[in-house]
Amino acid sequence: MQKIVLLRHGESVWNQENRFTGWTDVDLSEEGFRQAHKAGILLKANGYNFNIAFTSLLKRSIKTLHIVLEELDHLWIPVQKSWRLNERFYGALQGLNKAETIALYGEAQVHKWRRDPRELPPAITKYDDRYPGKDPRYKDLTKRELPLTENLSQTMDRVLPFWNEFIVPAIRKNEKVIVCAHGNSLRALIQYIDHLTDEEVTQLDIPTGTPLIYELDEGLERIRHYYLE
Repeated sequence: MQKIVLLRHGESVWNQENRFTGWTDVDLSEEGFRQAHKAGILLKANGYNFNIAFTSLLKRSIKTLHIVLEELDHLWIPVQKSWRLNERFYGALQGLNKAETIALYGEAQVHKWRRDPRELPPAITKYDDRYPGKDPRYKDLTKRELPLTENLSQTMDRVLPFWNEFIVPAIRKNEKVIVCAHGNSLRALIQYIDHLTDEEVTQLDIPTGTPLIYELDEGLERIRHYYLE
């Protein structure tokens, strides 16, 4: 049996303000910092330690992981960062208040944008300040890899290559792995691991700052999963 820990970053400032965040690089809220420390304390109390960690290029995820590793006295382990673990790119919705967006477009449409794996939010253009091609951290991405909008299926399309190329080999080598990422990049990964249908994944909510433990068999099929609380 193999164990892997999945962790959504602690609450961000825009989570607190009920805004669509996406690739916007907002910081943790005060509560988010508290959640990150609590996650590290919980993992330590339950005897967890890690050989390698994976996270996104966004500071709410990076800082959460750093705090967890600090609580475990594991700041020395290798950490691999990748844009492929970034939050889903919400296009023109990024920065908008969710309640105000519902008032503008209707609850049914906003629910589709948030939950339907095939539904695309309104796109930005390459001239928008939110276009990731203007951000130096994405300078090596191809034009095709730089999103203007993204649905969950497209998020999965970029997460799975990273899972297969980097995370799976680490698990196969019996490394103790933690992945600290985002609500939608983790939803995509969980849909794959748990073989969820598109309908089932629409019901999936992942709380911030709460370690999710997956126990996997030799074929990396799920045996069980549970939260540490």
